[in-house]
Amino acid sequence: MGTVASLVVRAPSVPDGLLDEVFAELHAADRRFSPWKPESEVSRIARGELTRDSASADLREVLRVCEELRVASDGVFDAVRWRTDGMIDPTGVVKGWAAERAALVLRAEGVTDYCLNVGGDVIAAGEPFPGRGWLVGIRDPRDARRVAFLLEIRDASVATSGVYGRERHIVDARTGKTADAVASVTVVGPRMTLADGYATIAAALGGEGLAWVGGRPGYLAGAIAPDGRLLAHRPFAALLRRPVARPPGAPGTPGTPEGDGPEPGSGAEASGSGPDEAAR
Repeated sequence: MGTVASLVVRAPSVPDGLLDEVFAELHAADRRFSPWKPESEVSRIARGELTRDSASADLREVLRVCEELRVASDGVFDAVRWRTDGMIDPTGVVKGWAAERAALVLRAEGVTDYCLNVGGDVIAAGEPFPGRGWLVGIRDPRDARRVAFLLEIRDASVATSGVYGRERHIVDARTGKTADAVASVTVVGPRMTLADGYATIAAALGGEGLAWVGGRPGYLAGAIAPDGRLLAHRPFAALLRRPVARPPGAPGTPGTPEGDGPEPGSGAEASGSGPDEAAR
């Protein structure tokens, strides 16, 4: 996956070795799914050394999710067609899938309050303090030094996809064209695997992306336009909290959400950083 991960746990104690198990899950996913590692299953399939049918159950599961997303998006998302070389590349969902698997390790041991951040994809469970949700900061796609907005999250996953300075980061697999109608899309929902894929699809769809996510039960989306405006429907806007003040001389702060946004809440620290996602 080529990214970094962090974990915050609120608990009186944590069983010995538990945190090592969480990060071991992430390392295992990186070894298995990375298209940049020659020994990964994905790379071995590309070289003809391994067939999909003989691949691990984990890879078959991820490819099944990719196919479901391809059908649901009418081909906008495609783990094969988006690459010019035709190589299978499930990076559009595998980071979220790996984060979800790592979180299961915590839940199996009864840990209920934690925030797991895998390259900007955040699973926030419970609360960091009684009566307050986890504050998840979304990086400004126009200025990596600042946070564009904060979300207060309890028991949900947050995934963001965007251009973030890369020439070909997200493409519509039907056309091969790079997404540029929105700078980034953030999706909030119960399952990180799907939130990750939905964010990629919504970013590729551009102006239609928010409505597309809105049609997925339990999932909400907001987008940052190329000019910095924050576009969000009311349910997503209700999660917004006071944005971090921009440093002197930095580019303008994104505007208020399109439509009826809430009064800003309190909070000044982000428990999750914005995304640094592998190319899709």
